[in-house]
Amino acid sequence: MSQAEKQEGEASLKLRTARSLKWNTIDRLASQVLYGVVGVVLANVLSQEDFGLVGALLVFQAFAIIFADSGFGAALLQSKDPTEEDYSTVFWFNLVVSVGIYWLLWFGAPLIADIFQGDRRLIPLSKGMFLTFVLNALAIVQTNRLMKRMDVRMIAVSNLVAQIVGGCLGIGLALGGFGAWALVWQSVALAGVKTGILWATGHWLPCCWIKIASLKKIWRVGLSVFSSSMLNTLFLNVYSFVIGKVYSLRDLGVYSQADKWSKMGSASLSQVLTATFVPLLARVKEELEGFRRYVRKINRFTGFVLFPAMIGLAAVGENLFHTLFGNKWDAAIIMFQILTIRGIFVVLVSLYGNYMLSKGYGKRLFMIEVIKDSAIALAILATVFEGSVDLLVWGQLWASVLTWGVVVVMASQAIGYGLWGMIRDLLPFLGAALVMGGTCLVLGLFLDILGIPVFLSLVLQIMVGGLLYIGWTYLFKMPELQEAAAYLFGRFRKKQ
Repeated sequence: MSQAEKQEGEASLKLRTARSLKWNTIDRLASQVLYGVVGVVLANVLSQEDFGLVGALLVFQAFAIIFADSGFGAALLQSKDPTEEDYSTVFWFNLVVSVGIYWLLWFGAPLIADIFQGDRRLIPLSKGMFLTFVLNALAIVQTNRLMKRMDVRMIAVSNLVAQIVGGCLGIGLALGGFGAWALVWQSVALAGVKTGILWATGHWLPCCWIKIASLKKIWRVGLSVFSSSMLNTLFLNVYSFVIGKVYSLRDLGVYSQADKWSKMGSASLSQVLTATFVPLLARVKEELEGFRRYVRKINRFTGFVLFPAMIGLAAVGENLFHTLFGNKWDAAIIMFQILTIRGIFVVLVSLYGNYMLSKGYGKRLFMIEVIKDSAIALAILATVFEGSVDLLVWGQLWASVLTWGVVVVMASQAIGYGLWGMIRDLLPFLGAALVMGGTCLVLGLFLDILGIPVFLSLVLQIMVGGLLYIGWTYLFKMPELQEAAAYLFGRFRKKQ
């Protein structure tokens, strides 16, 4: 390949990456805005116990989703050239497994109720709620095909429409007095509409039944992802299980709200980064210098977005909750702030895992989960007997910090990018975000003393914090500010 052709290929790849990042960002922002609006209405209408009931079911649904996919979706995404037989094999495998698990959970619903203090309301609720992972399993291949082509516009459209339909249904049922069923049917409608749109517009049908050759080809990476995802899901949901079992469904409802709102930021960022950059890294994984160059750019872009988003959310957390919910969910505020900061380390660990996965070190994902889950287990043992849910949440944060410290060393060695380089890429943005967050906290306290209304105080905190961070990055000439504007407004050209 000539130098001119190579430059043309890099420019085209950069353009597709920019478009993919733009649509992934639009997708997550629009979805989270709609999810947030619906969530606010439901949180004000439904009781803490309603959320606790659904929170108990989400523990089991999380595991069902992992089994339904079995890691094959991620294997397809990181594969350089998956065939039609590979896609068809994964589709049928996911569908068969998801239906089988659904029937197991259907008949096991009474046992689920027995675990959570024998609350029989969980039996019919679970039979409705678990339909969602079957519907989601139908969309895995359709979604991955679009992500692989770095053409995610229709994914964004399907998510947007599904959020609107599911949200309207959930609000209508909540206002009609259906309680926890509003949350259940909201989830089912969201999964069903999204899957329906992707199938209607995807122009793809499976070409064959399950092929053993395809299973063998993707099994190695799929098994590694499945193993790590299973451990990750186990210990992410162990807190909900412990709180629901040891404390009460009301406490679980409070925790689930804090966890849900904190993950709106971290989960969205992690999904955007994975959907945008994993296909990119899979294309350049054999070019050592090119891979390192992209790792540095991804590190810096992640820090540019991640630190101000998470630290800013934690800083305005109290005014945010009071604006949205009044005093109804005050018990969740400190948990929300702690879990939001924890989200920083969750996103970084996920990013580093993607680096190793793209280089073919899938087995190391399992090692990461063992390290993370060991830290979480120790944190639970150290805090569960103290009788405070807040203390349990603090344990989550310190376990995540410890995990990040170990994983960043592993990642730097695996991908050939120095440890100091990994940390140095993030420091400028961490410093700017800490200044911004501290300013927002002090400003909030000052406005509270002056008796400024909560909503106005929140708006002022966001405006001052945002302007301060943008001004800082502009003053120190950080190129990510200009690149972010280019990504958002589509100003990349092939000649770049």
